[in-house]
Amino acid sequence: MSSDPRLPRSAFRAVVIGASAGGFEAMSNIFANIPSDFPWPILIVQHLHPTDEGRFCEHLSTAAPVPVIEPCDKEKIEPGKSYMAPANYHMIVESDETIALTVDEKCNYSRPSINVLFESAARVWKESLIGIILSGANFDGTEGIREIHVFGGLTIAQDPKTATHPVMPKAAIESGKIDKVFSPRQIGEFLTASCKSAAGTSGTRS
Repeated sequence: MSSDPRLPRSAFRAVVIGASAGGFEAMSNIFANIPSDFPWPILIVQHLHPTDEGRFCEHLSTAAPVPVIEPCDKEKIEPGKSYMAPANYHMIVESDETIALTVDEKCNYSRPSINVLFESAARVWKESLIGIILSGANFDGTEGIREIHVFGGLTIAQDPKTATHPVMPKAAIESGKIDKVFSPRQIGEFLTASCKSAAGTSGTRS
């Protein structure tokens, strides 16, 4: 975990989350620690069974204080909403801050792919992006974390000791591109503190 002199910052604009096996428990704990008026959009890739048909998203929405939806292609990304990639579709952030859903080839055997979301979001939001890797049993997301780091965004990994399946966060940490390692509860608390800091800064006049 690196020590980043850029932190803390108050110019974040979006959050991306990648999860696989064990992701529901981790995300439920994150959402339990953010407020209903959380201001930034959250975009989520959770590796899903091909026949999911929106059930995971429905289930997660019961644990979240903010709306969690499966977006349509070309949907505008709005503050305070969470968007979950549907099963069998990659979710891409376009330059005009809309969502593209594609059926391009699988990446790391996955569609949706965490890397695909993270890499596209990094190019759009650059240093204003927070990227979070959670529990999972493969290596999807590590390349996306590298891309977020290259563009100056903030990277967070779930503490592997708290993950049901530690392979994915551990791989991201071993890349050397993770800024912070937190439990899911701490991730939620950090996001809440960061958005409150941003609100305070934006209200400060010189």
